[in-house]
Amino acid sequence: MTNSILVLLVEDEPMLLINAQDSLQDGGFEVLDASNAEDAIRILEADAETIAGLITDVRLGSGSTGWDVARRARELKPTMPVVYMTAESAEDWAAQGVPKSILVQKPFAPAQLLTAISTLINEASTGL
Repeated sequence: MTNSILVLLVEDEPMLLINAQDSLQDGGFEVLDASNAEDAIRILEADAETIAGLITDVRLGSGSTGWDVARRARELKPTMPVVYMTAESAEDWAAQGVPKSILVQKPFAPAQLLTAISTLINEASTGL
């Protein structure tokens, strides 16, 4: 039995959440999910040490954004791999995104999401 790698997926659109969750699980990840920033931050505050990576939509309805979730994740765990998913916020990434993160433009192929989070988790585990 292998230990699965736990990631937190934050997406406010139910169909996109399900599709991304399925892709990640098919890729061998264990997935915690949240549909808003507040729930995501609560999960991070409870489990940051066991979460290997964060995948978050940038726009999460009213309230906090994916940018906020990622910044909180990095406060709790400075090496937390972060992948942002967005349809229209790519130009804000340089100013809003955390260092050593990856942005995946929606719509994306499932393999793009898997490659992005896998790459960052591998880099974090090898100290690159």
